[in-house]
Amino acid sequence: MTFDADLTACAALVEKGDPDRFAAAMASPVAARRVLFPLYAFNIEVARAPWLTQEPMIAEMRLQWWRDALEEIAARNAIRRHEVVTPLAALLDPEAATRLDRLVAARRWDIYKEAFEDEAHFKAYLDDTAAGIMLVAARVLGQRSDVEIAPGDALWTAIEKLGYATGLARFLQAVPALEAQGRIPLVDGRPDAIAQMAQEALAAIRPTRSLKNTLPAALQSALTEAFLTERLLAQVVNNPRCVADGTLAVSPLRRSLQLWRWS
Repeated sequence: MTFDADLTACAALVEKGDPDRFAAAMASPVAARRVLFPLYAFNIEVARAPWLTQEPMIAEMRLQWWRDALEEIAARNAIRRHEVVTPLAALLDPEAATRLDRLVAARRWDIYKEAFEDEAHFKAYLDDTAAGIMLVAARVLGQRSDVEIAPGDALWTAIEKLGYATGLARFLQAVPALEAQGRIPLVDGRPDAIAQMAQEALAAIRPTRSLKNTLPAALQSALTEAFLTERLLAQVVNNPRCVADGTLAVSPLRRSLQLWRWS
């Protein structure tokens, strides 16, 4: 099964911009990569849009471009030609496009230097971004396996919790870089508060630890991107200062072992 030029371009974007998700996609069946690479490439393009300029208005316009593209997909209007939008349009139904619009809207926080309003705002950001991309991937793959995933059901909730935890782990890794850019990434940056946040996320996903293995094979690939989540959050619980120190990481050998266990 070969990739066309658009899918190849999406894969290249993910390989360069998101090594963990690229590894997760490459550990998945080829058919699943056709879903994962456009979604992950979209996520990269949206995530980096606020950082390509120092002008908030231009950053807003970049994000609006993606919202307009998703609106076209949802309405099934004439869809713009683009190496990411084109393959993305072949995957998304109106509900999935609307879910991804929430992801783009949440990224407006990245444009400005104000802190999150409160803990609820921070959690909503991770739910709309990290959990959102995992949920859409699971939903699209599920549709192709005759597995219905609907908001509010047990499967949706379990995947949402795992997506949030995965987003939290990655966000904590990015804290030093965000602070270097003059941002205030955490509502409460005290070590004890960070450890508690990581512990709560771990506790929420432990009941779903075997979730991946209970799903149809074609749908499991949506969850593979979480292969480092528990390992990273456990580090934070044991040593929350690793967040500020920029040492929250997994060794290459351990990373390979974790991916093998999840794939």
